Amino acid sequence: MKLFVVEDEAKMARLLERGLREEGHQVDLAADGLEALDQALDVAYDVIILDWSLPKMDGVSLLRRWRERGLKTPVLLLTARGTVGERVTGLRAGADDYLVKPFDFEELVARLEALHRRGAGHEPLTKVGPAVLDARRRVLSNGGIEETLTAREFALLLELAGHAGETLTRTELLGTVWGTGFVGAPNVVDVYVGYLRNKLRAICGEAVAIQAVRGIGYRLVIEKPPRSAS
Repeated sequence: MKLFVVEDEAKMARLLERGLREEGHQVDLAADGLEALDQALDVAYDVIILDWSLPKMDGVSLLRRWRERGLKTPVLLLTARGTVGERVTGLRAGADDYLVKPFDFEELVARLEALHRRGAGHEPLTKVGPAVLDARRRVLSNGGIEETLTAREFALLLELAGHAGETLTRTELLGTVWGTGFVGAPNVVDVYVGYLRNKLRAICGEAVAIQAVRGIGYRLVIEKPPRSAS
């Protein structure tokens, strides 16, 4: 599995990284909420291990932001808070599972494997023209060819595909994909449309295209397959 560990305690982060790598997993680390916010949206992880108590943005607030932006990756929340009320808070924020510190490493691994299996068995597949979009893996595929999408590319494609043939403004796309509180460069939509166009072209050829509507925004156009001769 490709795992993302968000933990501010350096010793704990190193222990988790070493142990998980020994189990054969790929591991990326982040030490605070702000650092982790964008990374989880830009990299396709199988499971995220998230500590509740983080600097700059606590784990529950971070989790809510991820879910608001369409992140579907399973999240295992780690915390020293063990009351029922606190567990409910974490689960309602979007956590898929909860583990109270201190914990047994074998239990952590078993929970990660269970989350991965659960996600693999229940995430939907979406048709985009001739291609299939795997929501859990964030992979667009067609005829054995695959392209992995970042979380933002995935959210952008899902939004455009859900309104295929309709023009969506840049403001609408910013609000849906990046969140209403986004304060970055306004041309970020154009940049990500460019990334997505390249991947769509590689998978779908000319059958699926993102068309620019000058001064307004973009629309996804899906070419209808030719009718077979009767």
